[in-house]
Amino acid sequence: MLELASYLTVAGLLMIASILLGRTTNRIGVPALLAFLGLGMIAGEQGIGRIAFSDYRLSFNLGTLALLVILFDGGLNTPAKRVREAILPAAALATIGVFLTAVLTAIGARWFGFPVMQSLLIGAILSSTDAAAIFLIIRSAGIQLKRRPGAILELESGFNDPMAFLMTGTLTQSLVEHRAITTDAAIAVAVSLILGACLGATIGWLGRTMLRKLRPGAGGLYPVFTLAIAFLSFGLPALIDGSGLLAAYISGIVMGAGRIPHSGSVRRVHDSMAWLAQLSMFLLLGLLVTPSELVKTAVPGLAVALVLTFLARPIAVLFCLLPFRYPPRELGYIWCGGTSRSGADHPGDLADHVGRTRGTSDF
Repeated sequence: MLELASYLTVAGLLMIASILLGRTTNRIGVPALLAFLGLGMIAGEQGIGRIAFSDYRLSFNLGTLALLVILFDGGLNTPAKRVREAILPAAALATIGVFLTAVLTAIGARWFGFPVMQSLLIGAILSSTDAAAIFLIIRSAGIQLKRRPGAILELESGFNDPMAFLMTGTLTQSLVEHRAITTDAAIAVAVSLILGACLGATIGWLGRTMLRKLRPGAGGLYPVFTLAIAFLSFGLPALIDGSGLLAAYISGIVMGAGRIPHSGSVRRVHDSMAWLAQLSMFLLLGLLVTPSELVKTAVPGLAVALVLTFLARPIAVLFCLLPFRYPPRELGYIWCGGTSRSGADHPGDLADHVGRTRGTSDF
């Protein structure tokens, strides 16, 4: 009992501190998510809090759960009209663009001395966007997004997480098992995405239909039902090697595309859960970070970041969006917006890889 009380006390203090710190940093244009990550580092083993945390299995599970909640909420709040407007360029960026970004970033990492497989893993981890941080800075500065590039970035950030997650998982498994990557892996990724998309749309449609007909007696049960749909949309595809994350995002889009009872309260509850998921995920990642190790890898890390920002992402955006003939200013905005990245986009596989390479015996 005392152990549980201690955990809950620490968790409560960290969450309150994160909210207060995030509010302060937003005023100076620093994303709240970065503040959450920094607070986790400060509270970690080498920080002020001295909290020793290295449970990579727990990090994997909580990171995946957090992504599920975030993506379902993102889909639920994405208007169907925006999906129709931006689906083709966003899909191109989320698939071909992610692959190109990963490959070009890996070439940069290899140039700076990383082994081949680790370079590919770094490229995969950094290949997906985290546009939420960019939106937060822009909104806090009072800048209004143009509709088209904003819609493309929004959809891309939802669609490309599953692609990057699958690439990271495939490369991690290959690195750990010391085996080469074959064309079978690429086929498996494609099949996983197709299964996830189809099952996500089906589960989302069934969930929306059931919610209209069943109409639970209490208003508070509506978000419980939609959360259950989110869990099913991830779990069922994952059981047959489909992309659960893509299914969760598409399921949210399909559910949000039609009228559902108590939609306002449902969206507010999911928005709160998404914030809790983001806060918890970045705090957890901060606790996993060892600051002394960051110093050793600062130079190559910054070099890879420059390659990603000024070479890999621009080339990927130009290659994918050139057929759509967007104005240069919109292309530049999508390039800049997409350079907001974090390993937290798929922390489960990242934590899994770290745990394995350190020789953790829990796996």
